[in-house]
Amino acid sequence: MAQPHRWDLTPKEAVAVQREVAQQVVTADDFGPVNKVAGVDVGFEQNGTVTRAAVAVLSWPGLELIDRAVARRPTHFPYVPGLLSFREIPAILDAFERLKTSADLVLVDGQGIAHPRRCGIASHLGVVADMATIGVGKSRLTGTHGELPTELGAWIPLMDRGDIIGAVLRNRANTQPLFISSGHRVSLDSALHWVRACTTRYRLPETTRWAHRLASGPAID
Repeated sequence: MAQPHRWDLTPKEAVAVQREVAQQVVTADDFGPVNKVAGVDVGFEQNGTVTRAAVAVLSWPGLELIDRAVARRPTHFPYVPGLLSFREIPAILDAFERLKTSADLVLVDGQGIAHPRRCGIASHLGVVADMATIGVGKSRLTGTHGELPTELGAWIPLMDRGDIIGAVLRNRANTQPLFISSGHRVSLDSALHWVRACTTRYRLPETTRWAHRLASGPAID
């Protein structure tokens, strides 16, 4: 995996790096046929002192688990909203290195370009590792939106400073929406398509559900 910058940065340095990385983000489709999809999530152990990253690779279209990896690192970067990628990506890269297979598309628990500097964790990871990534946020980090219809599959644009930075998606009826955005090398239309395509009967896509279990459930290695 390529690592184009240091991770041991001050928050001020990290903001500057984010602005540079954001210039490299591609929000048009640049990925091939999809046979394997991955989910990425991060949890913390020992009162936040250990970062536990998980990657789950599922078959497509069967959505069956075919590979998984968990990696742990001491947590070095402080918790700063908007800078979570500096806290989490080093362990995520370790987890990817442990996989026996690679994925064609990666759904990341967190934001893509739906971020104040257009460089959430999904975008940052995509650029660093040269992966096609999608941001699947469970909550809004930035931007505004109108009233979301209640029916399953409804979505409306997430706006910021006159730009469409993502979509607010009703992925399950009568539940809180998801905040979907391009990560890297994936358009918003494709991001919406693949999040819905990876979803069965739950609010979260199966990629995210598997990764969350690995990252935050009982210890699995």
